[in-house]
Amino acid sequence: MKIAYLGAGTWGFCLASLLASKGYEVVLWTASPEFAKLLAKKRQHPKLHHFKIDDRVQITSDLKETVEGAQFLVESVTSMGVRPVFEQVLAAGGVSCPIVITSKGIEQNSGLLLPEVVLQVLGEKHRSKIGCISGPSHAEELIQKLPTSIVGSAYDAHLMHKITETFSTPYFRVYPNSDINGVVFGGAMKNIIAIACGMSDALGFGDNTKAALMTRGLHEMRKLCVTKHCNPETLNGLSGLGDLCVTCLSKLSRNYTFGRLIGEGMDPQAAKEKIGMVVEGAYTCVSALQLGQKAHIPVPITQAVYSILYEGLDPRDAVKALLQRAIKEEHL
Repeated sequence: MKIAYLGAGTWGFCLASLLASKGYEVVLWTASPEFAKLLAKKRQHPKLHHFKIDDRVQITSDLKETVEGAQFLVESVTSMGVRPVFEQVLAAGGVSCPIVITSKGIEQNSGLLLPEVVLQVLGEKHRSKIGCISGPSHAEELIQKLPTSIVGSAYDAHLMHKITETFSTPYFRVYPNSDINGVVFGGAMKNIIAIACGMSDALGFGDNTKAALMTRGLHEMRKLCVTKHCNPETLNGLSGLGDLCVTCLSKLSRNYTFGRLIGEGMDPQAAKEKIGMVVEGAYTCVSALQLGQKAHIPVPITQAVYSILYEGLDPRDAVKALLQRAIKEEHL
């Protein structure tokens, strides 16, 4: 089976190698010809030192060559890049094979989840061919074959199980979950809470504070998920709580690190440049706030992160504002 893999960030690099190790013919695409040449020559990602991609992975910047004849397509670009990349796929002749989304985010202004974006670009006839994987998974650990468990989902049950079969290995467990909206919503929202946790740690607050942010953040996610017709219980699983934990508690997390740099006094743009990779939570907090405002659902942590990133609010003032909110009965 030929797998077209779109996106050569650390996660794409890692999963393309995993799939090739299972015997699939994998063609890894990046938009940059220079980066494609670098990866093809060194077989190493600059952000993943000491690890080489499987020798069977082909690397190219030619999108048409990548998708032509593909029997499976996997996406690992950025949430902002999903629409333009699939518009390019459509312009190159389109695809008729299953599509697996691995990016985590919500499109700004439209409020669409990423599988919904692909569906809108390619057309309703592709619904049964669109799925996703999501969950607590750092590329830096998976490439070392450290035990990892995530969730696979799709609009169609047959495809959901095909995704589980295609990606699973003895060290990479993929659990099926039919709530595709809930699976991708949890993966998008947890990045916002991780930014808040990074700021909290940088400001010198303790584990008590971070536990409160994570718990109230999960509550915020559950409240807002109804706007996308998710099952709130999905957020108690790997693609919600699991991903929230790994992103808020690990120094490998870009979103946590981004928040920490801002808490230490760095401005958001400088923090992004220092990290050198896309910080999805900075993009998605705009989308999440838009969803909350449209549905009249309060999202105080999301609002605080947005105000710090885009309105110049001091992180300490944001903490004070959160602590001054009226105390209500805890509803779970």
